[in-house]
Amino acid sequence: MRRFALTYLARASAFAFVLIASFLSVAAGAAPASGPASDASFTVNQHGQAVGAAAFHIAATADGYDASSTVKVAMQGLDYALSKNEELTSANELKHVLLSATVNDQAVSVTVKPDAAQLLLNISANGRSTTTRLEAHSGAVFLPDFDPGALETLLALAVAHNNRGLWAVIPKQTGSIAPVMLATYPDQEGTLDGQPIQVHHLVATINGDHTDLFAGSENQLLQAELPQPGFVLVRKGFVLKPPAKPLAPAE
Repeated sequence: MRRFALTYLARASAFAFVLIASFLSVAAGAAPASGPASDASFTVNQHGQAVGAAAFHIAATADGYDASSTVKVAMQGLDYALSKNEELTSANELKHVLLSATVNDQAVSVTVKPDAAQLLLNISANGRSTTTRLEAHSGAVFLPDFDPGALETLLALAVAHNNRGLWAVIPKQTGSIAPVMLATYPDQEGTLDGQPIQVHHLVATINGDHTDLFAGSENQLLQAELPQPGFVLVRKGFVLKPPAKPLAPAE
């Protein structure tokens, strides 16, 4: 499987402030055995209401993948746009990341690249720039908020690493890297473009925050229930079948 996540938000305005103050909290790929994932589009929902859209694109290169993600969220107190271009190795490992975003008209930019045995992370936000060196890991994914491509890459890395040795590069404040604990839950059911599909259910825990990931048989991201209260990414055409309610105990 593959995916990711982070924190914040009691109100949209507070959420926007945290995003621009510490930037963001978390492109795409697939396991080499199954080849690169196809492009995918998602809706961004909060409490069941559409508040934005997101998408990713991936193309194979001679020595890996070129991936890109876009996100747009427009709601009261938050106008958020993200564009990310990423180079990955054939094993979905980070080679280079270039991200630009706006949060309520405030510009943010981030670059990431390996430097010897470390990752060099540069963040410019709210008129300030920082450079941070992070410990490098082969199972690391760059994880901006609301980015389905990052979660797709996480699923790909999970397959390659047997759900172990996974890390999230988080572009908050001056940047950090945190382990990703991935747990597998019983499969569920759903439909994709009206056709029945078996759905794998995983939960990623990063810095104590949980992201529920739902993936198809080829480990493609179908839905992500994010740590931000009420926010869900849903692949266009996908409907998750609610789990059966438990029967009432016999009298």
